[in-house]
Amino acid sequence: MKFDILGPLKVTDDQRDFTPSAAKTRQVLALLLLRSDHTLSLDSIVEELWGDNPPRSAVTTSQTYIYQLRKAFAGQPGGDADGQMIRTVAPGYVLRTEGARVDIREFEQLVDQGQTLLSLGQTDRSVEALNRALALWRGPALSNVDKGPLLQGYVAHLEERRIAALELRVTAEMERGNHRGVIADLRKLVTAHPYNEWFHAQLIIALNKCGRRVEALQAYQTIRLLLSEELGLDPSPDLQRIHHEVLSGTAAGPLRAAA
Repeated sequence: MKFDILGPLKVTDDQRDFTPSAAKTRQVLALLLLRSDHTLSLDSIVEELWGDNPPRSAVTTSQTYIYQLRKAFAGQPGGDADGQMIRTVAPGYVLRTEGARVDIREFEQLVDQGQTLLSLGQTDRSVEALNRALALWRGPALSNVDKGPLLQGYVAHLEERRIAALELRVTAEMERGNHRGVIADLRKLVTAHPYNEWFHAQLIIALNKCGRRVEALQAYQTIRLLLSEELGLDPSPDLQRIHHEVLSGTAAGPLRAAA
């Protein structure tokens, strides 16, 4: 079976689509997937579905959603002796995904691989691994799932992991000297993440490395005005250092992505 959460939630095998059509059932499955192979308490399911105001029938209704998922997955590879992929383990349930393909698991493995290769100076292979990782994203995580307080937190964490992977890829591209090739991606990134000073800094460095000094200075002014007018802040010391280096005609030093 294949479980995809980096985009719309989707559950398939080679022949069938098992994605639940009911919104609440889909929400429970998403929570189980993000806690796959670990116990998800029944209380957590109730909190996710109804927040601080659960109905009297919350426990029974939650159990019904689990039953519906078990029925849908009955007999699929990866189940226990009774053919159940979802096991009852006090104080809740465990979704067994051993042997299944889970896109977030593949994503994390590829990002770790890319980071290791980057630390070894193998920038070409690092970019390849990180491109494969980012290609797994088909849109915002769980875009077809209603999100309560728990899923909102998980999705925010996933988005941070995606941004970290983007930063690693930019770092690898810059370190292998692909400054011109990364400019278009960086322009998209600063538009999508206007307050991410790291992306702005990389754009300024890349433009300067390509001999586009005026554009580099314009890029600095863009983020300086944004921070000043909307947040009342000055650019970070790193951004100011890069700006000074562009003005003085010295090579702006690199800014690596955080590990």
